[in-house]
Amino acid sequence: MQGAVILAAAGVIIKAFGAVFKIPLVNMISDTGIGYYQTAYTIYVMFLVLSNSGIPVAISRMVSERIAVDRPRDAHRVFRVSFILLFAIGWASSTFCFFKTDFLLQFFPNMENSAYSVKAIAPALFIVPLMAAYRGYFQGKQNMRPTATSQVSEQFFRVATGLSLAWYLLPKGEQFAAAGAAFGAAAGAAAGFVTVVAIYALGGGEKGALSAERAASEAGEPYTALSHPDERAARSADPAQTDESVPGILLRMLWIAVPITIGAAIMPIMNFIDLVIITNRLSGLGWAADEVVKTYGQLSGFANSLINLPQILTQAVAMSLVPAVAAAHKRKDVDFLRHNIQLGLRTSVVIGLPCAFGIMTLSEQIMLLFFPAVKEAAVSASSFLFILGFGIIFLSIIQTLTGVLQGVGRQMIPVRNLCFGAVAKVAVTWNLIAIPELGVKGAAIGTVTAYILAAVLNLAGVRRHTGARFDIWLTYIKPGAAAVVMSAVVFAVYTALHALTGMSALPTVISVAIGAAVYAVFIFLSGAITEEELLLLPKGRAAVRLLNALRGKKRR
Repeated sequence: MQGAVILAAAGVIIKAFGAVFKIPLVNMISDTGIGYYQTAYTIYVMFLVLSNSGIPVAISRMVSERIAVDRPRDAHRVFRVSFILLFAIGWASSTFCFFKTDFLLQFFPNMENSAYSVKAIAPALFIVPLMAAYRGYFQGKQNMRPTATSQVSEQFFRVATGLSLAWYLLPKGEQFAAAGAAFGAAAGAAAGFVTVVAIYALGGGEKGALSAERAASEAGEPYTALSHPDERAARSADPAQTDESVPGILLRMLWIAVPITIGAAIMPIMNFIDLVIITNRLSGLGWAADEVVKTYGQLSGFANSLINLPQILTQAVAMSLVPAVAAAHKRKDVDFLRHNIQLGLRTSVVIGLPCAFGIMTLSEQIMLLFFPAVKEAAVSASSFLFILGFGIIFLSIIQTLTGVLQGVGRQMIPVRNLCFGAVAKVAVTWNLIAIPELGVKGAAIGTVTAYILAAVLNLAGVRRHTGARFDIWLTYIKPGAAAVVMSAVVFAVYTALHALTGMSALPTVISVAIGAAVYAVFIFLSGAITEEELLLLPKGRAAVRLLNALRGKKRR
């Protein structure tokens, strides 16, 4: 849990940096420029998922297994082999992306000016996999600080370099400004790589591990990273440091990595589907090239950027669920397992509902708040945000139940369910986008359809494999009623303040703050969160006293 807290804290900082990057960037280069940038970034993520998802997890697991039985040399050998593998993957993907840009962009009509951005981001495809090898090695040693530190360093330099270059190159044209922003990813990757290598050189590598082993030996005790009696017994039974074969390490690594990579590729594939279908369908329907670029930029750069922000909280819920569920499943403690699952889903729904209703209620106002320099584009993108806002509810459920299924060893089920969702998205997006009244709104509807289907299938999978049942009244209806009340209050407050002041930004901020307070009060008064659950939180007793004061009763 300490490692989870460290990574979660780094995740919040990274998301904050991401907002600092994307919001001023959109205001600077407008919907056209962000369309070029997002095209390059979508291609970048598709390539990156091959090296930066499953393989680092496999490294972490394989290193951990060897450290646990006091085989630091073999653990470091895993790292060396993985580094070579990721070096090859990174070199191949970076080279292909840089020299075959025209080949890649032929699938996206009217996106030829994205070529500068694709070439600018290509070096990152070589550097990031190398950094991932170090991160996986440290995580296998249960040391999350190098990963967190390098992530923050990477994001800081990405933001600073990307925004500076975008501002400097903007007079030359939006396509060059977008390329400057894209190069920020390469600069950030280089900074993160230098950071993690420096940490490794200062004692995190094989030398440090072997020194620890020698020190323990001199003290008369066997060295073990996890200090567990079973692991000490394993060392005494097989103390030899045997070098494993390279093919054996590679096969084991791929056996672990491939399923994880497939799962991690689903979301980038869905974004890739959007890019392919939108550009091809709209061009086939006679849309002008600049309109295609602008509309795609509004969907991906404006709306999707804001939809990602609430995921910080729901991802934290999913992260905390995995070890709790895994431990209960391992002990065969069915009651505790189901309690964790039920509480996790309720927490996710309690978080997701107000985010969804709030975004839907003030979609245009929120767009204008974040993107005041491009008002026309912001207003146009607000319809996409409204539709995607509804999907937050189901995305919250997906993330939480994916954590549950991973915790009980059923990690392929959410992968399969997202695949079904992706197929549904293709069908819905392809057909709806051709309807003139809908246009690109059809792509947003397709995304929400995918989320709904995957959420329902995940629910069915959790019920089947854990026997967990969910109280509809407590899980959905009470939080839903509180969200509806909140939404009405937010709309009324904003309307009144806007009429009085003629402003938009300040009434939006005030109405959101008041809405959050109203939602919290109604959640507690309705009993959607019980007193016993409140007591588990920091300052829980104070919260219970406040709740009872609101209810007009005294707690014995």
